[in-house]
Amino acid sequence: MSAQRGRDMLLKLDRGDGPVTVAGLRSRRIAFNSETADITDGDSAGRWRELLAGSGVRRAAISGSGIFRDAESDLEIRGIFLEGSIVCWQMLIPGFGVVSGPFQIVALEYSGSHDGEIAFEIALESAGEIGFGDLP
Repeated sequence: MSAQRGRDMLLKLDRGDGPVTVAGLRSRRIAFNSETADITDGDSAGRWRELLAGSGVRRAAISGSGIFRDAESDLEIRGIFLEGSIVCWQMLIPGFGVVSGPFQIVALEYSGSHDGEIAFEIALESAGEIGFGDLP
């Protein structure tokens, strides 16, 4: 994969009538993690840890930071967070594809300095099966 522009990595909220880009994000990140199932016992060769393949819990985490572009998007994201809703999100990753599925906003932070704009940080955790697809 050749170098890609970071601004082409997009976070989209899928409202049901088509995904809408979360505007104003200056940085984005997605992480995939899995827990392991340790099956080591007294008979494990050389006392090396053994793991059970295909077990454990997989999860995805998305985070980003930026500035809200308008009051409407701020209101919508804040409402989703305050309601604790689980909604469909998409992350478009150039050269990789689209990651989509149900996520819950687990953190929403605001910050600002006296000589700058108000910024926000958002963190989402997967809340179900995640799909992988081709870029549109």
